[in-house]
Amino acid sequence: MLGDGYRERPEADRHAEAVTYSLWVDWFEDPATSATAFAEVLGDDVDRVVTEASEAPLRGARRVLECSGPVRWTVKEPTHRAAVRLPALHPALFHTLRAGFHDVHGDLEPAGAPALLDRLELPADTRHLAELRHVLAAGHRNHYRSPGAWDDAVRSCS
Repeated sequence: MLGDGYRERPEADRHAEAVTYSLWVDWFEDPATSATAFAEVLGDDVDRVVTEASEAPLRGARRVLECSGPVRWTVKEPTHRAAVRLPALHPALFHTLRAGFHDVHGDLEPAGAPALLDRLELPADTRHLAELRHVLAAGHRNHYRSPGAWDDAVRSCS
């Protein structure tokens, strides 16, 4: 029942915050559970979500992507490849990239993350887009491994 709730609640119209927060801090930040949890709530179903493109599954996919910053890049990358085919998921993919850089447990792949970012159709004035491009172009994987990188990007991009 618990697993079903974690799979279904992100698709709900309202009141999904407790579940997405729990996914983020209880399941996705723990290296022992993150791969399985991510696969169970989105990774195994992403092709169906992208193909069907119906409202509730898209809402759930957006929410799961947005809280998946701490999930290892190698776990998320196949899901990202599928999700990028659907522009409705591009803002959520941007959010997971930014969260992957800033989260303590986040880890971006220096070649894959910029390539994914380049495929996203986002408004030019997307907040933090320029800064994220800057840190990724410099090869940074995580804010905590490169503590001054984001501040440098903010100065360079303003």
